[in-house]
Amino acid sequence: MSLYSHILIIGCGLIGGSIARAARQYGLADKIAMADANADVVARVKALNIADSVSTDARDLAAQADLILLCIPVGAMGETAAHIMPALKKGAVLSDVGSVKGAVIDAIRPHLRADVHFIPGHPIAGTENSGPEAGFASLFNERYCILTPPDFNDPDSNSPDNNEPTKLSEAALILQNFWQAMGSIVAVMSAQRHDKVLATTSHVPHLLAFTLVSTAVDMERVTNNDVVKYSAGGFRDFTRIAASDPIMWRDIFLSNKTAVLEIVDRYIEDLSAIKRAIRWDDGEQLIEKFSKTRNIRRDIIEAGQDMSAVNFGRDETSNDQ
Repeated sequence: MSLYSHILIIGCGLIGGSIARAARQYGLADKIAMADANADVVARVKALNIADSVSTDARDLAAQADLILLCIPVGAMGETAAHIMPALKKGAVLSDVGSVKGAVIDAIRPHLRADVHFIPGHPIAGTENSGPEAGFASLFNERYCILTPPDFNDPDSNSPDNNEPTKLSEAALILQNFWQAMGSIVAVMSAQRHDKVLATTSHVPHLLAFTLVSTAVDMERVTNNDVVKYSAGGFRDFTRIAASDPIMWRDIFLSNKTAVLEIVDRYIEDLSAIKRAIRWDDGEQLIEKFSKTRNIRRDIIEAGQDMSAVNFGRDETSNDQ
């Protein structure tokens, strides 16, 4: 039995294409519509036959949709929400898949109608590939999807008023079931908590990958291509991450700048401490730091978020956003 009569996916890239495939494979919607401002992308979606209807103008398809998913760069969320809002029917659910939540809420809230349910979301899944052809139905299997209803209070926050978790609305519970039906493990938290956690686990690691690979590119000029020729597994993983969509990551860094800069400052302090330990031959300090990082790796494997087997090439599902 489907959870929605009609869904509209705005943005036909990897995530949007994967949602369309998964929704169809698991029978989660009676009708699937997709929209993308790029006419070439729309033509490719039609050729792939992953949606019942496709358009370059999302508002053309919005009136019938029970669920609208914004699968577009974070920087375009507000403008797109404003464009489609007049066409949405009463009781429709508007959600997104952006890697930043506070900025998305701030961008969409001014355009929101009182009779539309706004439930931001973030599936922590992806690859370095992009475009509608890159999508696949199993992308979200056993991957976390975080929902951040704007009024949600984290029960473990320091506020005395936040001792109990916020009760989810019926619309949020159905959206939670939608993601679970596609294989996701759903968590609910505040936008502020999400943005700080993701700055630590995703945004700053990507920033470091972009920076390291950029440095390596510059080094190629003085190493006669030895950086590419003798790339070890660790560096190859960095290049995989650094191959991600530059526009998407530009928007992420600028939209989550407060949390990203906070974590970058912490990283610079820790890197300086390791630099001093190396300079002064402080092996005990290095052992202490490196032992801590080994424990984190073990915990990630035990939590089922990666496997212990060596896989330097990685597979398509390994680059979470």
